[in-house]
Amino acid sequence: MDFQIRTATRDDAAVISELIVRTLHESNGRDYSAQIIEQVQRSFSPQAILALMVSRQVYVATFNWRVVATASLDQDVVRSVFVEPAWQGKGLGKRLMEKLQSVAVSQGLKKLHVPSSITAEGFYRTLGFDKIRDEYHGAERTIIMQKRL
Repeated sequence: MDFQIRTATRDDAAVISELIVRTLHESNGRDYSAQIIEQVQRSFSPQAILALMVSRQVYVATFNWRVVATASLDQDVVRSVFVEPAWQGKGLGKRLMEKLQSVAVSQGLKKLHVPSSITAEGFYRTLGFDKIRDEYHGAERTIIMQKRL
């Protein structure tokens, strides 16, 4: 499959928001309560995505010009890696992570951190990230992971 990875634009904000909310419900909903999913999704409205684009390097993966995945880099922290549930397991997340790692290396970073969901912990492990610790925000568990570049 021929995916394209590009920098996200303001025009992508609504689509990114929809993709993230759908993925939260369909994929992360297996590991987190509905209350936690609803709480997290509030951080990903189209307006919130636009605000994040100012402080992060946001990328999208497209297939036939349709956004099917997103990921961002906030200095040395990987954030908001989401792949449409129907597209998971096809190497898209890995390709986005390769892009973020390439950008990080070009910026002189020596390691990357990722606050992983329970759902994505195994994915990040396969990419060489190691667990540092767990963090809890109320009932929400986040696994803090790191990888040396």
